[in-house]
Amino acid sequence: MNALRIFFVGGLISFRALFSFLRPEIYIPSMLIAPIFQILLFVYIGRSAGLESDEFFVIGNAVQYAAIPCLFAMTFTIGGERFQHTLGYILVSPAPRLPLFLGRALPVVVNGFFVAAFALAVGGLIVGIDVPASSYAPLALATAICAFSCTGLGLVGAGIGLLLREQAVLANIMFGVLLVFTGANVPVDELPDWMQAISEVLPFTHGIEAARRIADGEALSDVGGLLGVELAIGVVYGAIGYAFIRNAERLSLRHATLDRA
Repeated sequence: MNALRIFFVGGLISFRALFSFLRPEIYIPSMLIAPIFQILLFVYIGRSAGLESDEFFVIGNAVQYAAIPCLFAMTFTIGGERFQHTLGYILVSPAPRLPLFLGRALPVVVNGFFVAAFALAVGGLIVGIDVPASSYAPLALATAICAFSCTGLGLVGAGIGLLLREQAVLANIMFGVLLVFTGANVPVDELPDWMQAISEVLPFTHGIEAARRIADGEALSDVGGLLGVELAIGVVYGAIGYAFIRNAERLSLRHATLDRA
């Protein structure tokens, strides 16, 4: 029961505390309006170049934009403890580490899902894509799994970010890699072989493909393998990120330097 309280309540309190500066006038343009413009940019590029359909770009960019809340929020929810000078209190806390750190990921997953779902719904309405009503629930599930998977990568960024002075640069690099490598705007099978190999182990690649197939009318059972791989990628990245964080904690206890901003 104590571990569950740390996981749910502690994660929510940490998220609210470290992002208490967010107000609607900041959240709305950065999280809700920005992905719409990214969608429109690539939709009109695609139309001008006569490439893929509007649906291809709407789904790819809407889902991929979950990387902004998932990568940045996950990195700063943990790494930000150092800059708020609260990391030392966490490191000396007797609380179990698994719910303590992973609990901070739950609000991030929810926020990432909301941002991607909003962009998908509004972007689809603006450009007029046609998605069967029967695909709404499976599409929402695919989007949620993608948000979970990317949050796992964000946890890796958080672990690495604890050892860096500037974390935003790392998160921006990750966002750019996901935009280029995951098939959001260019079909994966048209990428060079070395890029395809990298895309196979990145979040979003399998989830975006599954979401597009669902939007085309395929059943959830038809894309279960893709979503399973996407979920597994998130679990693996989450485990790696947690290992990085624990290693950073051990280094801090040894050298007493980690909580210096």
